[in-house]
Amino acid sequence: MQNSFGTTLKDWRNQRRMSQMDLGLAANVSARHISFLETGRSFPSRPMVVQLCETLEVPHNARNTFLNAAGYSSPYRQRNLEEDEMADVRRAVEWTLERHDPFPAFALDRHWNVVKANKAANLMLSATGISENPNLLNLMLNTELMGELIENWQQVVHHTIIRLKTENTFLGGDRILEKAIDDLTESLNGWAPDAHSELPPLISARYRMAGQTLSLFSTIAQFGTAEDITISELKIEMLFPADEQTRQILTGLVS
Repeated sequence: MQNSFGTTLKDWRNQRRMSQMDLGLAANVSARHISFLETGRSFPSRPMVVQLCETLEVPHNARNTFLNAAGYSSPYRQRNLEEDEMADVRRAVEWTLERHDPFPAFALDRHWNVVKANKAANLMLSATGISENPNLLNLMLNTELMGELIENWQQVVHHTIIRLKTENTFLGGDRILEKAIDDLTESLNGWAPDAHSELPPLISARYRMAGQTLSLFSTIAQFGTAEDITISELKIEMLFPADEQTRQILTGLVS
């Protein structure tokens, strides 16, 4: 148990690029105690495990692994969004998606599966030949389709890779996200944005649809007090029109 916990602690400390001294100072314990925990010379209490997880910003799913490695039970459940206990969360997600019409919005899990989508999102997907509730990572990896669908495909891929790297780092490593990062990087074939040109406030994705172009940028919302694994990993991505033409097209589609 102790060795398993020590290995887990060391792995996460390295993931967060923290020395034993850094972690000790941040968690208000001595670097020596961190060393003893990693080598198995000391055994952590349950509150100490939780404190270290909070300091290392360990996501809920991995916190269960931490606690199990120290010999404690798993406090964090992963409920199905359709369970009765999740009714208030489900209503909040649906309210947010519906209120965002006529602009597209999706609720996504950690692997970019579309859990729920509003009317505008489903209309946009169907208009481009994509079925409802797809996996957006799989769509992104379909470079032939995305190259035809998105005018500035390389720019979008570049920023998607940056976002995936951030998410993967927070999760402490996820093989599905890591593979997507590698595959998308390979699809760019060495392309990189011009480092010398002046950048706009936002990079919008320009979607080709029915002979027209929709220019959209996105924002992401998450639950702030989540203790359930499903809720902690759920993201609501809301797309906004980047120009008046896109606003008028979407308003006409969803009326």
